[in-house]
Amino acid sequence: MPVPVPQQRSASAAETSHGDLTLLVIEDDPAGTTITVPELSAAAGTRVRVRTARNLTEAARLLTDDVDCILLDLALPATGAGNGPVADPGTGAGAEAATGPEEEQLSARADELAALTHVLRLAPHHAVLALTAQDDTELAAEAVRVGAQDYLFRGELDARVLSRAIRYAVERKRADIAQHQLTESRLRAQENARLERGLLPTPLLDGSGLSFAARYRPGRSRALLGGDFYDVVRTPDGTVHAMIGDVCGHGPDEAALGVELRIAWRALTLAGLCGDDLLATLQQVLEHERQSEEIFATLCTVDIAPDGRQAGLCLAGHPAPLLARHGRPARLLPYEDGGPALGLLPRARWPRRQVELGGAWSLMLYTDGLIEGRVGTGGSERLGQDGMAAMVNSRLEQGLTGDELLEAAVSEVRELNGGELTDDVAVLLLGRDPERIRRWGGSAPRSHPASVDRPPSSTPPVRAAGAHRPPL
Repeated sequence: MPVPVPQQRSASAAETSHGDLTLLVIEDDPAGTTITVPELSAAAGTRVRVRTARNLTEAARLLTDDVDCILLDLALPATGAGNGPVADPGTGAGAEAATGPEEEQLSARADELAALTHVLRLAPHHAVLALTAQDDTELAAEAVRVGAQDYLFRGELDARVLSRAIRYAVERKRADIAQHQLTESRLRAQENARLERGLLPTPLLDGSGLSFAARYRPGRSRALLGGDFYDVVRTPDGTVHAMIGDVCGHGPDEAALGVELRIAWRALTLAGLCGDDLLATLQQVLEHERQSEEIFATLCTVDIAPDGRQAGLCLAGHPAPLLARHGRPARLLPYEDGGPALGLLPRARWPRRQVELGGAWSLMLYTDGLIEGRVGTGGSERLGQDGMAAMVNSRLEQGLTGDELLEAAVSEVRELNGGELTDDVAVLLLGRDPERIRRWGGSAPRSHPASVDRPPSSTPPVRAAGAHRPPL
C-alpha cells in the first residue's frame, strides 16, 4: 500500500503542539527548498529554527539533542568531506559488485538509500523526513521502510506541508520510542518475574506426614521476592528441617542475599549440618556476600524428629515460633536462649533448645513484618507477638486452618495497620495430625510452593495450587 503524500494526510495530534521546533536540512543546496524561515514559522504557528548542512560530515557536527527533525535529500551523495563513500550496512565497505539483475537492482537501491542509512545510524533518536523527486514513489516508500518517519516530494513542498510533516514525524518518532521502551520494560518485568518465581522454594516433605502452608508478601511494589526467606526439607533419616529468616532492608540486593542464604541453608542441611554448626557457616556466607558490614539477617530453624513429637529450636535474633496443640490455645515457644542475628558478632554461638510438640500440633514460623504493623487509635502501638497470638487464636476458634488461616491473619494485620504493610511478610505453617497420617498410609500428599501475595498496586498475585492444611 503506497504511503500517502502530506497533502492527503489529515491533521494529527502533534499539530496542536505549540513548542519551538528545530529542523536540520541536509542537501547540496539547502536553499533549493525555496521555503524561508518566516514562511515555515507562519505555517507552523510557532517559531522554527532551521540549520543547514551540505554533506553528512557537516550534518554530524550540527546534529545536537535540540534538533527535532531532519529533512534529508535522498539525492545527496553518500560521502563525507573527503572521506569517500559511506558503507551501506547491508553490503559493507569493499563488497564485491553484484552480478545478477536482481542483485544489481538491490545494490542500486542500497546506494540510493546509503545517505539515509548513514543518518539513521547517526541520529537513532531523531525524526527523519526523506525528500525525493515527484516521480520516485517507490524510493520514497522504501525510505520509510528503512526507517524514515515520512517522505516529501520536491514538487509539492511548501511551508504548510513541511510544517505538518515535521510535527507528524516528531510525534511518530516519540511514539515509536515510547512503544519500544514499553516493550523492553514488559520483557524485563516478565523475565524478572520468571526468575523470582523460580527462586521461591519448593518444600521437600514427601514421606514426612506433615502438612504445609505458607504465605509470602514482599514489601517492594511489583516484586515477587523480598528480604524474607524460608525453606523446608526432609533428610533421609526422616527429620524435617524448617527455616525462616529476614535480611535487614527491602531492596533487590537484600532479596538476592536472602535467596543465597536459603540455598546455602538447604545445601548445608542436606549435607548433615544443623544447629550451631549450620548457623556459624551461614554467618560466614552472609559476611562474604553482603554489600555492607551493616547488613545482618535474623533466622529461626526448627528440626522436627522423625516421629514428629519433638523438635530442636535455634533462634538467631528472630521471633520465636507459635505452637498450637490440639484443643489448646496457641502459645509462643521459649526464646530466652536465642543467639544474636547473623552478621552482628564474630564467633557467636546459637544454643539449640529441645521443644515438646505432642501428637497433634501446628507450628507457625513468621518474620517480624507480621508483628510490626500498627494497631490502636492513630496507629500508636505495634501488634507485637502477644497481639499476633491472640489474633491467631481467634481465627482458630473460627475453625480456620492451613492456608485459610494464614491468609486471614495477613489480611487482618493489614487492616489493623490501616493500609499496606511496608515490611516484607513471610509466614510458614507446619502441622501434624495422626488421623490424617493414617488416612494417607503414613505419608502426606506432595507439598506445593507458597502463595505469593503482592500489594494491590502491582500485578495480581501468583498463587500456587492448594497448599495442604494442618490439623488445627
